[in-house]
Amino acid sequence: MSATCGAGPAGMGWRAAGEGASGGAGGAAGSRRGVTTVVGASPGWVTAGGVVAGVAAGGVVVAGGGSAENAGGAATRAARRIAVKRAKVEGKSGSGSPAAEGRPPALPGGLYVVATPIGNLGDVTARARETLAACDVVAAEDTRVAKALLAHLGIRARVVAVHAHNERAAAEGVLALLREGRSVALTTDAGTPAVSDPGALVVDRVRAEGHPVFPVPGPSALTAALSASGIVADGVVFAGFLPARGAERKRRLAELAAGPWAIALFESPHRIEATLADLHAALGERDVVVCRELTKRFETIARVPLAGAAAWVRADPDRSRGEFVLVVEGRPVEAAAAVNPRRVLEALLAELPVKQAVALAVRITGAARNELYAMALAMKPGREKG
Repeated sequence: MSATCGAGPAGMGWRAAGEGASGGAGGAAGSRRGVTTVVGASPGWVTAGGVVAGVAAGGVVVAGGGSAENAGGAATRAARRIAVKRAKVEGKSGSGSPAAEGRPPALPGGLYVVATPIGNLGDVTARARETLAACDVVAAEDTRVAKALLAHLGIRARVVAVHAHNERAAAEGVLALLREGRSVALTTDAGTPAVSDPGALVVDRVRAEGHPVFPVPGPSALTAALSASGIVADGVVFAGFLPARGAERKRRLAELAAGPWAIALFESPHRIEATLADLHAALGERDVVVCRELTKRFETIARVPLAGAAAWVRADPDRSRGEFVLVVEGRPVEAAAAVNPRRVLEALLAELPVKQAVALAVRITGAARNELYAMALAMKPGREKG
């Protein structure tokens, strides 16, 4: 699944080596219907009272009412301007280590599989934020999306690409970093990596080489849909994205229809109507919960019969926009035909002594042992125990 995360509050300030955390102004408007609207602000050291605060380069502490630009002598001011300029450049490049960039100390070496918001930026967990800030490298499905999220969180980090088209080669790059003892955060555009998104191959290669893999759980379109669907089931089959067309699609649908469990799957807007129609043809009369744009402004969750689901989507152009999770209810399990104890015993007695045949018949039929033993003796007179 993918999502577009807008730029967030940039007023997190920045830290140069040896410097304390700077102040900053930045704000986020309140959330409406599952969307976080963020009003950005330029990073700076301006406090609420409009004065500059913080620790200047060279260890000169600027008083609340003073000016950072004019503190100290001419040499100090020149050195400070150079240091500030260099820090800004390094902050943009994001190529330094956590310590050099003023971020938390680096984590132990390993791969950190980090779940990120599926739409509402407010859903990022505290642990995800801390992990992204402390890791040496962020391996992202789309570096542009990752950088937007990192900017929202006020984090500078080195970002590399790991997507469906380069995952095998990128896995080798991740392994090279791990061999150096580095920490790498693996992210997808939205949600949890490796759940119908790139990442599984990287995790497999990392584990095969013996490096630790740390899950950092959080937002997931799958669990969000299941939790809000109201579908009651003993089990759920996650089908990811169905094959787009052809025999493979029919085969997958037939396999899903054969099981008794509820079914969850992802779908894109341009195939949603066709998929709902195909699900009805394969699964018959069941209900489906259509979850659209989860956690975003136009989030929609509706339970409709599969028979009319495609028409329900078609009735309103907005219903076919965005990204979908479908949850289809399971089918009732048909009761198994009753087992005939006599027929079971007949088959077993033809090959086994009475005692063994009765013991197996008890396990197969669930009937009482005494009843089966008496039945066996009647069927094989003269053989008390065999």
